[in-house]
Amino acid sequence: MHYRSGFRPGLFDQQSIFIPGGGGGLGRCIAHELSSLGAQVILAGRSIEKLEKVRDEITQDGGRVAGIYTGELRDEQTVIDLIKRILDSHGRVHGLVNAAGGQFPAKLKDLSLNGWNAVIENNLTSYFLLSREMYRQCFEKHGGSIVHLGADYENGMPGMGHNGAARAGLSNLTFTSSVEWAASGVRVNCVIPGFIGTTGLDRYPESAWQGLKNVVRKAPINRHGTAAEISAAVVFLMSEMAAFITGIDLRVDGGIHHGRGGFLFKAKAGSSPPAFNGFHRDETAELLKD
Repeated sequence: MHYRSGFRPGLFDQQSIFIPGGGGGLGRCIAHELSSLGAQVILAGRSIEKLEKVRDEITQDGGRVAGIYTGELRDEQTVIDLIKRILDSHGRVHGLVNAAGGQFPAKLKDLSLNGWNAVIENNLTSYFLLSREMYRQCFEKHGGSIVHLGADYENGMPGMGHNGAARAGLSNLTFTSSVEWAASGVRVNCVIPGFIGTTGLDRYPESAWQGLKNVVRKAPINRHGTAAEISAAVVFLMSEMAAFITGIDLRVDGGIHHGRGGFLFKAKAGSSPPAFNGFHRDETAELLKD
């Protein structure tokens, strides 16, 4: 069995795409789909074991992982050196998908400065460093496409204010860089997922599980999303079909952003648009299995 993408085979032939965070979660799914469409993917993250697992999966499915790299993506010199190593080893990179990051639930009154800084660095600083260095060392001369994975921040993020601040900054980084780098043939966009049922949810404490499940009830499309639905949005924005699209936040969230009163209008049971899940290796979060 192979990835069931809705895009034409060979869409990314002869292209190299760098995916920080490709060792798990949404990044893993995106790496699988891009490789199934002909891209040679380059993965980076903190865990060599996770990266090796994804590399082996993609290889078994007939795709190609050109390289895997570990390092602290929040450290400036590490990122500078990493991008140089990638370009020296693999030549031109055509696309960057920023899928790394991480957060934890905490009320602002309980949040330490170290905790605040860690999430800002995970979800904003690392994205800035990776984007800046890929631009400086490659995209400024050759052009390219950048897609960030963000999160909905516009109505606040109670219980995770540090993450909300980082994601708001990421969207502004998207808008600003899309203007500053357009003259070099670089497009920059951000995909904002809704409630996606990946195993990353299982990292939250069980005390938070019921609250996470309740999020689904707020979406007009009355279900959680799949990793493949996020990947499809990323692939589209990376592709030639999106050549006139830059500087946007693309929400893939079942309408939850506009659905604060959606409980009055949400889809009836059985009437929601069916989920698309072309990822043959997808794994559902334990908290959604009961």
